Amino acid sequence: MIKVGFIGAGNMGSALAKAAALSTGVSVAVYDKCEEKAKSVANEIGAKNIPLENLVSECDFIFLAVKPNVVPLVAKEITPMLKKRADYTLVSMAAGVSLEKLSSYFDGISLPIIRIMPNTPCAVGHGMTLFCKNAPVSDEAIEKFKTVMAKSGTLDAIDEALIDAASAVSGCGPAFVYMFIEALADGGVECGLPRDKALLYAAETLVGAAEMVKNTGSHPEALKDAVCSPGGSTIEGVHALEEGSFRATASNAVLAAYKKTKALGK
Repeated sequence: MIKVGFIGAGNMGSALAKAAALSTGVSVAVYDKCEEKAKSVANEIGAKNIPLENLVSECDFIFLAVKPNVVPLVAKEITPMLKKRADYTLVSMAAGVSLEKLSSYFDGISLPIIRIMPNTPCAVGHGMTLFCKNAPVSDEAIEKFKTVMAKSGTLDAIDEALIDAASAVSGCGPAFVYMFIEALADGGVECGLPRDKALLYAAETLVGAAEMVKNTGSHPEALKDAVCSPGGSTIEGVHALEEGSFRATASNAVLAAYKKTKALGK
């Protein structure tokens, strides 16, 4: 049995805890400064709510599911506990905080750390999680980590130099996509559709379009062109998006998120 503990029960921590709890051969424990929040998440996913010291001393994987500015405080609190044990792996999802900087928070301990950048669709098994590791992390630990995260969606190993850029796409991207779904649905409502149907049609359209990109290997431009009949309604809509600088605005959103992520790590 792989024992996994989550320090922090916020949106992202609870999403990953939920995914981990679905994995075979994995037991999950949750701790949060707000005990009511930890109990609520634990009850929802069938996990244990235990004291911090128990979590740190018992778990094979210790997820730091807290904000970047809170990581140094948590590190200071758990460092004495970690010095008493071996055979564990820390997993950090602190945006912008490098492996080197994470290590510096732990009073000189040479500890194994996996740095991840997940997204909230992990909660429904369709997440995108990027990960990298430092030297002390063994191949065996990586395989166990993959087992823990198996129900969360897609995992992809990436060079740490690229993880902040990738996170600006996949980590922040769901928020941008939700806005697009809402906007499509709003348009449908303006055309006379009931709200529930407009939301369903918009969401399923994005799911289907994403599968086309993944499964066909075709460039998005070619897939777009295939929908645009000469003189048709789709090309008219594409023209309207271009007038609103749709693609430039989406690219600028990713760039803004990337710059903020880099600033969070300073």
